[in-house]
Amino acid sequence: MSNQKTAIVTGAATGIGRAIALRFARDGVNIVLNYLVGDPASLVEEIKTLRQGVQCLPVQADVSSFEQTKHLIDVAHKEFGRIDYLINNAGITKDGLILKMDEEDFDSVVDVNLKGAFNTIRHVSPIMLKQRGGAIVNIASVAGTRGNAGQANYSASKAGLIGLTMAVAKELGSRGITSNAVAPGFIESDMTAVLPDAIKTKLLDSIALKRYGRVDEVADVVHFVANCKYMTAQVITIDGGMS
Repeated sequence: MSNQKTAIVTGAATGIGRAIALRFARDGVNIVLNYLVGDPASLVEEIKTLRQGVQCLPVQADVSSFEQTKHLIDVAHKEFGRIDYLINNAGITKDGLILKMDEEDFDSVVDVNLKGAFNTIRHVSPIMLKQRGGAIVNIASVAGTRGNAGQANYSASKAGLIGLTMAVAKELGSRGITSNAVAPGFIESDMTAVLPDAIKTKLLDSIALKRYGRVDEVADVVHFVANCKYMTAQVITIDGGMS
């Protein structure tokens, strides 16, 4: 088994997941880049050139599927022989008012955002227990701590993810495995770029720093939390002072 560390990042093709993958690669960590759609080839090449010796393994898998997630973890472990970090970043939104929300829109968001994290943790736990160490970081959201109108499904999934984080911390902590959550606020993205100016102004007024966060800022927090050996069962908020 190589002594070089390995990180699995789910939903790593774009946005926050991509920034997290790049941050860990800069630290010399091998990356298992999980994605569902799109072509991650350019990101794979960028990761490989960041630091000599870093390997990147792209694995297409739907984390809401128990069996596909098992395949993701099995392939990662077979390739690298160890899994030191699990970053559960994969997530979707299907916004709508609760009065009009379809059952499918609720179920699909919970399946990816919450059950997806359960699936990965369930399959990676035996590996980390045998290693007697590892770090799990779940990407939650301020929506999971305060709720967002029009996002009952998303808020519920992220609140559930925080509860999952706490339970896992207590179950696995005796073997040196940490479990924490990072809860971003409004982060610069394609989604926020297309918001009407009136909505942007209202959002910025609620943020003490008067700007959106950047994906690299979230990635820095995730990297820090993952490497804190005596931090577990915590939710670290990065929202510019909004909450």
